[in-house]
Amino acid sequence: MHGVVAAVELREITPESLHAVLDLAVAPEQRQYVATNARPIAEAHFEPRAWFRAVYADEVPVGFVMAFRDPPNEFWVWRFMIDAGQQGRGYGRRALDLLVEAARADGMKEVKLSFHPGDDSPRDFYARFGFVETGEIDGEEVVMRLMLG
Repeated sequence: MHGVVAAVELREITPESLHAVLDLAVAPEQRQYVATNARPIAEAHFEPRAWFRAVYADEVPVGFVMAFRDPPNEFWVWRFMIDAGQQGRGYGRRALDLLVEAARADGMKEVKLSFHPGDDSPRDFYARFGFVETGEIDGEEVVMRLMLG
């Protein structure tokens, strides 16, 4: 894996950046695990606790994240994706760092997320970051937790 060379940040999606964010896509083998970005952006407009951002590496949109932020009760990573052509560069890890920083700023004690199990699921990525499986199943998804301390 290459080290992060670019400055990674989470930015609000604007009318000018919307199409670039909508064009981002995961690799074909990952598509069964991650919805296109159009769906969560639409869902966010009907959920006041949804917080969504584009992941930028320098001035280039490389991913999309959305969290369910309801401080001090819950911080749930609802959507997380890095474009197929941008994976393996450390952008996902840095974006997850930024989400954890946001949860800490909310005063949270844990961050939760879930994933569809399978060969190309993001389970190992989350586990390397420190998330552990809780034993809970949400629909068909396995729930993981990262304790903040």
